Amino acid sequence: MKMINNRRSNKFPILRLPFLAIEEIFKAMDPIEIINFSMTSKQAKTVTKEMVFNSKYALCLSIDKTLGISINGTNNRVSCVYGMTSDKRLDGKIEEDKRNRFITRNVFKYSNNPIEEWKQLCKHVLEIFKKQTIDVLTLYMDEFVDHNVSIIDFLRTNVKSVDVCYLFQSEEENDVDEHAAYLLNNLKVNNELHSLLHIKNDYFEVKIPKNLKELNLHNSHWIGYERLLEIDCKSVILEKNQISDKEWNLFLKKWITMETNQNLEYLELGNRQLDIFRIHVLYDIPHEVVDGAVKRILKIRFNQTQKISGGIDIRRIDGKTATLFVYRIFGKNRFAMSVH
Repeated sequence: MKMINNRRSNKFPILRLPFLAIEEIFKAMDPIEIINFSMTSKQAKTVTKEMVFNSKYALCLSIDKTLGISINGTNNRVSCVYGMTSDKRLDGKIEEDKRNRFITRNVFKYSNNPIEEWKQLCKHVLEIFKKQTIDVLTLYMDEFVDHNVSIIDFLRTNVKSVDVCYLFQSEEENDVDEHAAYLLNNLKVNNELHSLLHIKNDYFEVKIPKNLKELNLHNSHWIGYERLLEIDCKSVILEKNQISDKEWNLFLKKWITMETNQNLEYLELGNRQLDIFRIHVLYDIPHEVVDGAVKRILKIRFNQTQKISGGIDIRRIDGKTATLFVYRIFGKNRFAMSVH
């Protein structure tokens, strides 16, 4: 494996220094420089693995037109991105972007076999930074369709889990159902799953991760009533869902009696009118319409809070209250339920 191009090329006999001195030099290196150094020899790799502070870095993998490995430093203020590309024009190119006290440094390397070289580098980076979990995985499912299975097999073999997973596709008409299911059925997601995939099959069979902090499905038409009952996440966003009013009525009744989604703190369904929902869904469910003059701080998406006026309250048998309300974000009205 070749060393990554880097802005520092002066030679210095680091390995001849005492260990504490080497450690101080490592603290001054950015992640790309650490990776470069670790590739110079077996001894350099061994020394790199002994640097205990390496655990402070967050590791992010991305599969898009460019295959990326991003290592983010303390407080994510410095991000070093290594991109494997099949575009010869980008070989050796270094880009640095500084804005709002954040620095992103991109280094590109040409390869005529970018997938395999990306896998090799991933294994090396996982080893030297002592990572068994990927902090963020971003995957465009239709960019390397012929390699999706091998990429997923590589991930499940070399990492235990992913904390945050983003799934995209570049072209809506592309069918990514099979590979998306293979990924989610074989890779453990710990905290957040964000899917902007256009699933074609209304009976899409996939294992939905349990106990997530956030589940965001941009196209959730395949989530039926039975699947809804199985979801047990803190924050759930189901855009474009096809669940009927009768099924929402049954779901809320089960939530009230603590038969489903006991960990739910926030639910968002896209754009619905509050009064219409009350008439068609809450007709036989005890509820209280809160005066619009009453303002409360309620949880919204992305684990944020916002001052909300009015709403409709329903109460669970353990005393917890769910407030149904409509608020505006990203220029759109959102129908939501916040548990407090």
